Amino acid sequence: MIWAIFRRDLALLLGGGRRGGALLPILFFLAVAMLYPFAVGPDAQLLARTGGGVVWVAALLAAILPLDRLIEPDLELGFFDQWALRGLAEEATCAIRILAHWLSFAVPLMLAAPLAAGLLGLSGGQLLTLELGLLAGTPGLAALGVAVAAVTAGLRGGAALAGLLILPLSVPLLIFGAGSLSTGGEGGLALTAAASLVLVAAAPFAAGAAIRAARE
Repeated sequence: MIWAIFRRDLALLLGGGRRGGALLPILFFLAVAMLYPFAVGPDAQLLARTGGGVVWVAALLAAILPLDRLIEPDLELGFFDQWALRGLAEEATCAIRILAHWLSFAVPLMLAAPLAAGLLGLSGGQLLTLELGLLAGTPGLAALGVAVAAVTAGLRGGAALAGLLILPLSVPLLIFGAGSLSTGGEGGLALTAAASLVLVAAAPFAAGAAIRAARE
């Protein structure tokens, strides 16, 4: 049953005819990378120095795009009730949802990162650090997105509130991830991975508790 839920979640997030699926985050991600040079000018050194931070902000915003369909539709349709009746805890379904969310936005963004790096004038070494940082940090963004979506599910204006909540909570990941590009890498990558690991470990329990509270 876990495999079936994972395949369903991934199919819904990747496409399924709903709001562009995984294509919309990629287009948004590349649009930010294309527009930023027009905003700051053609200074190659400035682009190389600040481009990594722009990529991280674009990755965060891409992770936010599907928040309104991570938890609330299944909660309204009673899927979590059915899974609970079958003995599958909310924490387990939320862990599955985190993995599906990560695969649906982070992997495509990592594949698109070389193009964004070219637009922003990042060097090969910076691109490698950026890819490693995204690999380490995007699981934390996915976990944070699912947890916040669960907390705000069922609330009026929940999608807007989720966006407001996730922005300050994601600041450590953005600081460590973008900072790894300016400090040479290893320390920032380690801190990014550590913050991401904490979020991945805690998010299923926070999301599961929020879903149970919303069902009562």
